[in-house]
Amino acid sequence: MDSFKKNWIICFFVGALLFVLAGCMAGGSSEETPEKASKDEGNAGSSEKLEDKVVVYSPHGSDILSDFEKQFEAEYDVDMQFLDMGSQEILDRVRSEKNNPQADVWWGAPQVNFDKAKEEGLLAKYKPSYADALPDMYHDEDWMWSGTSITPEVILYNTKEISPEEAPQDWDDLLDPKWKDEIIIRYPLASGTMRTIFSAMVYRTYQETESPEEGYEWLQKLDENTKEYAANPEIMYNQVAKGVGSLSVWNMPDTVMLAKEKGYPFDYVIPESGTPVLTEGIALVKDAPHPKAAKAFYEFVNTKEAAKLLAEKYYRIPTREDIEDLPGWITETDIKPMDIDWGLFQEKSQEWMEHWDTKIKNTEKDKSQQ
Repeated sequence: MDSFKKNWIICFFVGALLFVLAGCMAGGSSEETPEKASKDEGNAGSSEKLEDKVVVYSPHGSDILSDFEKQFEAEYDVDMQFLDMGSQEILDRVRSEKNNPQADVWWGAPQVNFDKAKEEGLLAKYKPSYADALPDMYHDEDWMWSGTSITPEVILYNTKEISPEEAPQDWDDLLDPKWKDEIIIRYPLASGTMRTIFSAMVYRTYQETESPEEGYEWLQKLDENTKEYAANPEIMYNQVAKGVGSLSVWNMPDTVMLAKEKGYPFDYVIPESGTPVLTEGIALVKDAPHPKAAKAFYEFVNTKEAAKLLAEKYYRIPTREDIEDLPGWITETDIKPMDIDWGLFQEKSQEWMEHWDTKIKNTEKDKSQQ
């Protein structure tokens, strides 16, 4: 074979070998491409424009909701629409809208309400950016909800009608006959706060006896001292402030806020034997119509700045552990939490409240009118 032909064959095989190697290298690159592409797509997705509105169901009241509506809309150019109602009413509404969700965010309710919603498949999983600042006790283990604040329950009294020395110091003191027709109660079935307090009164003895009867007797005696059940918190506040009744049971942050901001003659007692301490939370509604705006709102109302604002202006005790320089009424208050098995509490609460509604509420008044 002459040298020319021999060199040509060698060049051919070398070229073919280089072609094969290049193909292998290209093949290797194509295996990495999908991962890279997915990352790029993810980054692009996160920067997409938010939807034009977000719908929030919340029991936080028009003051807080209107304030955060203005801030959020200014920051994101997204229309925040809110519906202000009791936390139990929100659960009922989200439940009824399960097949056609109208809300994006549920902002505010005791953890028992969120646990029930999780059980019924009404919530969407979301682990927020500040998750490391939340102790385990303040979020769902699957991140179906997370805590925003804690709410100790208290005995509220009118300081113009009752002195600190005269005020009931514990739950059982509310049953004293001297308080007959002095107690105004927010209608419990529409309020997560009141459901928790009433159920806690049953739970105190149920945890040892496994019977609700002693708790029902307690609620019966409280009902006998109760003048009326207010349809919403504002009515309850006004009735106590005007002296229609001088006592109620409510939560500590709202009581402090009403006294400091609105001048209501209110003070509170943290019951000596212990009190239920609720974790108030936030959650995304499953299949929400505006999921991107919902996540943005979730993050916005739980920043450090928002948590501090809620503490200073709206008297909310934050769950985040990284909030500094909190007001003295938070850092200096001694709270004795009631030891509660929240799983059992949730399981039995509905049964106990239905019994109260059908067998206890206003029974003595009904008898007297017959």
